[in-house]
Amino acid sequence: MTDAQIDDAFPITSRNRVRRLHDRGRYDRAAVFAILDAGLLCHVAYVLDGQPYCTPTIHWREDDVLYWHGSSASRMLRHLRTGTPACLTVSHLDGLVLARSGFNHSANYRSAMCFGTARIIDDPEEKARALLGVVNRFYPGRAGTLRPISAQETKATMVIGMRIEEASAKARAKGVGDDEEDYDHPVWAGVIPVRTVIGAEEPCPRLLPGVSRPESLSAYRAGARLDEALAETQRLYEREPEHQGMVAKP
Repeated sequence: MTDAQIDDAFPITSRNRVRRLHDRGRYDRAAVFAILDAGLLCHVAYVLDGQPYCTPTIHWREDDVLYWHGSSASRMLRHLRTGTPACLTVSHLDGLVLARSGFNHSANYRSAMCFGTARIIDDPEEKARALLGVVNRFYPGRAGTLRPISAQETKATMVIGMRIEEASAKARAKGVGDDEEDYDHPVWAGVIPVRTVIGAEEPCPRLLPGVSRPESLSAYRAGARLDEALAETQRLYEREPEHQGMVAKP
């Protein structure tokens, strides 16, 4: 890392230190945030009453605070009211790496692992702003065009926040790494790139006359990569204050 990256990096501890293939690890915020912001789906792990849980959910980031939501009826999530250690991960599969031996097969990927204390956002004003933020982060400015969220919908939704205390990024982005003596083995080897690509839109058949897709959704154009579109909407979310939801301090 450069001196600037070290100055703006998460502390390296026994929790977040990359132990295997440590040369692939990064701890600077820019590397971690880039992976988080290019994803829509995360997995959050907790241990509650001695039982481990790992939950897939949508996440969003504001500065170094991560948010996700769930049902207020969830008995598991209610354990978070007093704060619970949590680990949130995001990963991207970028390529299948086929080598000349089974041992050297691999994958190109980007991943981020974040640690902190997950807490329920109870303050009504903060929660309301968060519920706007989860829409505006992915669809810039859209929350202001929608039917307002009802009191019952707000009550039924639980918002969880976690300030990132420690984090690490890990990535592989290279070709085949065979043993030198295997390069004469007569079998195909190489990288098969993997991308999630946005398809053509499918408008609701009950759209009112004259209602068209807004320009604010231009990041989600057919043929665009989803990770690049999500990174683009995150940049707009951070740049335009009117598109933001909340920046709480869990």
